[in-house]
Amino acid sequence: MTAERARRRPRTTTAILRCTVATVIVLATTQTPAAAQEPTPGLGQSIAADQPLATGRAELATGHVDIGPRYVDNQWTLLIHDGTHARPVWRNPDDALLRVSDAALQTVPDDPAYAFLGVDAGKRVYVVPQVQNSDVVWLGWNTQDPRVMQTIDRGVTLTLLGVRGPGNLTTYLQSGNFAAPQPLWRSADSTAQPFWAEVNTHTHANWVFTAPGVYLVAVQASADLVNGEAVSATRTLRFAVGDTTSADEAFAATANIPPAAGQAPIDENRTADDEPAGTSTTLLLIALAGTAALLAVGLVLLLVRGRGAKRRAELERAAARSDGQR
Repeated sequence: MTAERARRRPRTTTAILRCTVATVIVLATTQTPAAAQEPTPGLGQSIAADQPLATGRAELATGHVDIGPRYVDNQWTLLIHDGTHARPVWRNPDDALLRVSDAALQTVPDDPAYAFLGVDAGKRVYVVPQVQNSDVVWLGWNTQDPRVMQTIDRGVTLTLLGVRGPGNLTTYLQSGNFAAPQPLWRSADSTAQPFWAEVNTHTHANWVFTAPGVYLVAVQASADLVNGEAVSATRTLRFAVGDTTSADEAFAATANIPPAAGQAPIDENRTADDEPAGTSTTLLLIALAGTAALLAVGLVLLLVRGRGAKRRAELERAAARSDGQR
């Protein structure tokens, strides 16, 4: 199976979301991003700077699809790169439905190496494979938009924030038939699971869904830029798993993923060091309040000292008068 070489970089990802809906998996702790290993040949591609942003809804059931960061109106965001037609386009995740058809059904092998799936051997699950199957959508990610490559410092961190769906989602890599699987995202885990993608990376993985239905998958793309700025964007991917799952239902579904305690609501296109919106204003107000308090204390001390000096002067004058009358 395929993957891109990526050098492990010690980075941390802030705890972002805590989901209260029973079907939403929360990923809320800090963890060093995983990194993909050596790919097999066949993933070479380049992305033109002028590829358009398509409008209108689209259902993507077969062919080559990536998620990836891009700038739209000078704003960092995460989009879907649709290569299912002769002329590739970018799509807004709100308008793109990833259809995982019944052609994706596979049987879980009787092998302890796949215990991380949390599914009994012999059970049928839906698999978007790492190696392309022409009957199933082929989903990966890239960091190949020309402006992205020019502006990011070394790479991008992709983090799963939460999943809403009737079953679990697991994303993993596997290099060759005998290599051990490398889990990247497991919605059954309660820890943050970022992974690191180098600049000019194009990678595909296995996406395993344990039950048919609508899945909403919240993903964050964050990066440090060469100018020292930090950028972050959070978008929701929509999956219709199974032939009978309604596209209308999938487009109408809402994630309902609230922020974690103490966090500001999700801003899907934020250009800050992963701090909640409004943090700078709050810190400024706190600083001003602290300064005002210090000034008030200083004024009180000056008044007290002034009164003390005046009292001492009065006592000295009274003593001088007393001495003169003797």
